Amino acid sequence: MSNSLTLLADAGHMLTDVGALAFSLFVAWLSRQPSTPQKTYGYLRWEILAALFNGATLLLISVAIIWEAVLRFQHPEPVETGVMLVVAVAGLVVNAVAARMLHAGAEHSLNVRGAYLHVLGDLLGSVAAVVAALCVRLKGWTIADPIASVVMTVLIVRGSWSLVRESVDVLLEAVPAHIELAAVRTALESVPHVESIHDLHVWTLTSGVVAMSAHALVRDPAQHQAALESMNAAAAAQGIHHVTIQIEGHALADCVRQPVHAV
Repeated sequence: MSNSLTLLADAGHMLTDVGALAFSLFVAWLSRQPSTPQKTYGYLRWEILAALFNGATLLLISVAIIWEAVLRFQHPEPVETGVMLVVAVAGLVVNAVAARMLHAGAEHSLNVRGAYLHVLGDLLGSVAAVVAALCVRLKGWTIADPIASVVMTVLIVRGSWSLVRESVDVLLEAVPAHIELAAVRTALESVPHVESIHDLHVWTLTSGVVAMSAHALVRDPAQHQAALESMNAAAAAQGIHHVTIQIEGHALADCVRQPVHAV
């Protein structure tokens, strides 16, 4: 009705968000379901998959908006600013309330953060639509409509790319950004009777759940339990609470003979 690219982009974005937010809500419920003998970690990783899905969807939407904006730059079209302004203001109010509700949870969960970024993108889109409507209505600047849609898209891409990158890092079991692997190794090797640490891995299971596995060389069998308790405490001090440590009296590589291949 308004023939506004900014409003159309915002509406399409919000329509996609209905599905994305519903998916996020479903995943939030699913991730709390108990583990099974086949899925010993339960469904925690669904949260990361949801975040990746949300981020990727936003990037695809952004490409479509930019493409349409380029066409509008070449061939500007008239806009019905009255309808555009009313709808944009209504969307601004609704999205402001939703963003306020999701803000706190976005700091602790990638899934909620994905939902929050969707709503934040909608909020920015509504702001852009209001500004564009006023510019066209008061100044006659028809080109303000595609300009506002591009500005909105750039802001969306910035947040969604960060979300996709973090989700992929979790799926690739990369070391969390807030943890320094060298510092973890130093903390473990500083435990009394621990001679060395090898095969050290630190990764994220899901938002807020960091895991670690390592092999520790402790030659004195009488010190195994004490060293294990101290290493768990050292890992907890680094923000790692899901710890698996294999203690070796001798380096495992020295105990395992390499297979001889027949010629």
